[in-house]
Amino acid sequence: MNLLAIETATEACSAALLVGDHIIERYQLAPRLHNSLILPMVDELLAEAGLVVGQLDALAFGRGPGSFTGVRIAAGVAQGIAFGADLLVVPVSTLAALAEAALAETGLDTAFPCIDARMGEVYWGVYRRGGAGWAELLGEEAVLPAEQAPFPEAVRGVATGSGWATYGAVLGERLGGRVLTVLEGRFPRAGVVARLGAAAFQAGAAVPVEQAQPIYLRDNVAKKPRLPSLA
Repeated sequence: MNLLAIETATEACSAALLVGDHIIERYQLAPRLHNSLILPMVDELLAEAGLVVGQLDALAFGRGPGSFTGVRIAAGVAQGIAFGADLLVVPVSTLAALAEAALAETGLDTAFPCIDARMGEVYWGVYRRGGAGWAELLGEEAVLPAEQAPFPEAVRGVATGSGWATYGAVLGERLGGRVLTVLEGRFPRAGVVARLGAAAFQAGAAVPVEQAQPIYLRDNVAKKPRLPSLA
């Protein structure tokens, strides 16, 4: 299949194209430049592969959690391309993408992906290698203070993501000896989003473009404030 993936939820900006089983990717660590970088990346990938948008089977995007602006950029670009070409879309968790890359790099079975959410909090999840070979979520993804990060008592694994750079001491103390290794400087990448998106697409998890929504987790940022009642 031909699948285009976009990931801009963190400081890293990337796009990737899955052609059959081959991935080509553009990646740049460039905070606040995502809006100007992402479409040229997409154009470069399509030109390199000799494809046009109409030859794609689907799009995937990093749906969050992550930077409010970054998540909206990925969702908006994916929606725009998909709408124009009448394509289905696969939203992929940025925490799942972090976890999948960490499991593949280390060969371990469990990952603790963590993204710095600012405001004294982290985006947190615990993922385990599933029966289908892909990372599967244990429990729920959440935004919360690092000292409240939940985890299964008997699980040990790899730590990854920007949250560990900021709150590594707090998280390490909370998890004790359950962290076997810490991968530094890791951000979600579109190449991983593409592979997870392709697996989800083949499992029937793609959605129409109007249902391809970002996930913020932090409701007080994502939702507009309610107006006071006049009653």
